[in-house]
This record gives sequence, C-alpha cells and structure tokens, in this order.
Amino acid sequence: MSVRAWSLLLVLCGTIFLEGIDVAMLAVAVPVIRSDLGLSTGAAAWVMSGYVLGYAGFTLLGGRAADLLGRRRMFLGWLTVFLLFSGLGGLATEGWMLIAARFVTGVAAAFMTPAALSIITTSYEEGPQRNRALLVFAGTAAGGFSLGLVIGGLLTQLGWRWVFFAPVLLAAAVLLAALKLVPKEARPERTGGFDLPGALTAAGAMLLLAYGIVRFEHGLDGLAVTVAVLAGGLALAGVFTAVERRAPAPLVRLGLLRRGSVLRADLGALLFVGSFFGFQFVATLYLQELRGWSSLETAFALLVMGVDAVLAPTLTPRLVARFGNAKVILGGFVLAVGSYALFLPVGPDWSYAAMFPSLLLTGLAFALAYGPLTIAGTDGVAEEEQGLAGGLLNTATQFGSAVGISAVTAVHGLAGAGAEGLRTALVVPVVMAALGAVVAAVGVRAAARAGGAVAARAVPEADGSASKVTV
Repeated sequence: MSVRAWSLLLVLCGTIFLEGIDVAMLAVAVPVIRSDLGLSTGAAAWVMSGYVLGYAGFTLLGGRAADLLGRRRMFLGWLTVFLLFSGLGGLATEGWMLIAARFVTGVAAAFMTPAALSIITTSYEEGPQRNRALLVFAGTAAGGFSLGLVIGGLLTQLGWRWVFFAPVLLAAAVLLAALKLVPKEARPERTGGFDLPGALTAAGAMLLLAYGIVRFEHGLDGLAVTVAVLAGGLALAGVFTAVERRAPAPLVRLGLLRRGSVLRADLGALLFVGSFFGFQFVATLYLQELRGWSSLETAFALLVMGVDAVLAPTLTPRLVARFGNAKVILGGFVLAVGSYALFLPVGPDWSYAAMFPSLLLTGLAFALAYGPLTIAGTDGVAEEEQGLAGGLLNTATQFGSAVGISAVTAVHGLAGAGAEGLRTALVVPVVMAALGAVVAAVGVRAAARAGGAVAARAVPEADGSASKVTV
C-alpha cells in the first residue's frame, strides 16, 4: 500500500483504538468513581451499561446511515460528538450526568465505528490488501482494550476524571488527521424517501433487547420485567421486519440478513466476543475480589492477552492466505475453548504461572478469530451496503459482550461467592466458545463446498467447453 493508504488506515485504526481504551479505562475506574460520587451499586453498573445500551441500540442504524448519508460525514460528525461527550463525562458531578454522557458517547460510537469500517472496505481493494487492512484494524481494537486496562489503572491514580479527558486528546488528534486524510465522496443517491418507520422500529427493538440483556445481570430479581422488556424488543423486531418488507426504499435490505456467510460471521462474532468478555470478567473477579489484587496489578496480569495486537496484523494474514478465513476462525474458537477450559480448575491460591497459559491462549484465539470474522462479515457485500454490513457486525459484537458479561454475572450470583462460584460462571464462556466452534465448522464445510463448485466450473470438457456443475 502507498504511504497515504497506510496513513488513512492509521487514522481509522486510531478510532477503534480510541473506542477500546475508552471502555477498558472506565472498567478499571468505576470503583473509584462510585466512591467519589457516592453512587449506588445500580448507578455504578449503569455507568458501564449506559454506553453498551447506546452502542448496541443504534449501531445497526449507524451502519446504514453511513451508506445513505455519507461515510465521511458520519465518521467526522460522530467522532466530534464522541470527543465532546467524553469530555463532559469527565466534568460530571452527579451520577445521572455521567450516565447520560456515557449513553450519548455509546450512540456516537455506534455511528462512528461502522462508518470507519465501511471506509476501509470501500477504500482498499478486495482481497489481500483489504484483508490486511481489516486485520490491522481488528488488532488495533484488541490492543486498545488491552493497553486501556493498564493506562486506566495509571490514570486512575492521578484522578478518575483523566480517564475521560485522555480520550478527548486522542480524539482531537484523530479528528484533525481525518479531516485531511479521509477521502471525500459524492453525496449518496437515494431512490425514495428516508425509511423513518424502519429507523424508529430498528432503534426501538435494539434498545429494548440490549436493555433486557443488561438486566440479566440482576439474576432472578425483577425477572418478570426483564422478560417483558425482551418480549417487547422481539415484538418490535417483528414489526421492523414487516415494515422493511413493504418499504419502497428499506433501511435494511433483508436479503443481506439471509446470506449464509454474513449470518455465520455475525453469529460467530456474537459468540466469540461474548465468551471473551465473559472470561475476562471472571478473571478480573478472581484476581480482584478473591485474591485481593489492585486494579493496576490486575491490568498488568491481563496484559498478556494483548498479544493479539501484535499477532493479528502479522501472523493472521499469513494463516488466512494459506488456509482461508473459515479454517482460521475455527482454529481461533478451538483455542478459545481450550484456554477457558484450562482456567476451570482455578483455586484460591493459584500462582500467576498457572494462569498464564489460559491468558496467553485467549489472546492468541482473539488474534485468530476476530479479524477473520470481520473479513467474513463484509466480504462479497456490495459497496453501497458496506456500512450496513459493518453495522450488523458491530451490533453482533456489542450484543455478544452484553450477553457474555450479563450471563456470567447472573450465573455467578446464583452460584455464590468464592472459587466455586467463579468456576460455575466460567462454564458460560466455555459453552459460548463451543457453540461458536460449531458455527465455524459449518463455515469450513460451506467454504469447502464453494471451493469445490468453483473448481468444478474451471475444469474444461474434452471439446473445450466448461463442465457442468452439480450443486
């Protein structure tokens, strides 16, 4: 790639890095914020959940908005909103102010991230060049989260407000570079009006489903309300489907949702990210609550999982080129199952050396699976729907993280405290990764069948004509 192409990629990676460190730093700082602002346990949980709710609720709409309203416009505009509300979060003096700022920051990320992803998929030629760009993008996301844990621990020592002010400085630098490097584009042409009913029902369904999943963290408390919220979200999703089938210019072309490769990639991303965050949550509880490690010690202990930031742009492209996306994704899921299973016998006096293999293998699994899932979720999609494909993928990852953490929290609450409760909760990421491996195995089989069909079409008959293909 040219210098300008690498520079553009660096700017776009800066965005996903910004998102990663923002979430990770806040996860480390929440206990201090709770103490300083005098927040209740529920309010402290909503400091994290507010961001997830905003992100998961609007990322599908955000991805489609990039296609319909312009990728550059959405990227720059919502990056500015992200910058402003991250700063406002650092100035908060009441819990509701911080929660509101986090919700709007999540909404900004829901529009900004799919736009960045679609700029990559439309700016780099499909094939090895785009694959490398996407793998670098995915590795940067992982690196942002891993480094954010350590940076968050350090900044919290200076004062928790720096956890919000530091992303403002980084976002400002990315915005200035993006104004110069992100290519301008012609205003997208649309036939028909904007699908407002589709936008409203999609956002409503995603918000209710995300809220219902987050409520599972409370276990059996308020279960009836949780079920009612989820039922409302599913009902709105049904209304959304009906609206899109009748709309002359639908917000979401439902045919894309029926593509096997896209569906497998999105489901795989949901399961993989859910298992990853569920495991990380268990590991954090073990180190901080059971072992009494500080947030900074915990961050350094988990830093080894950041090996994916190095391997994703270096090793993974070679493996994808040699074995193909599907097999590399399957390998990532198999490693994830093994790494989580290795942690199952965890005891109250484990040495760090005993934990290290699980943490290292988790990072390696992320390097193998996450980037290729990103490629698979956007591969072969028409340019005018790349934003939608990115929005679907980001929706899956956000719901995955919410499902993983909520399920682990609920199971841990039912199983009780101590090592036994943590071991029971750890079954959740093991099961999610195992289900993902099944989905990935189906993808390997589908890829093999597709490769066989292509090879059959390429075999000439004796008279020089193409051979007939049996499907």
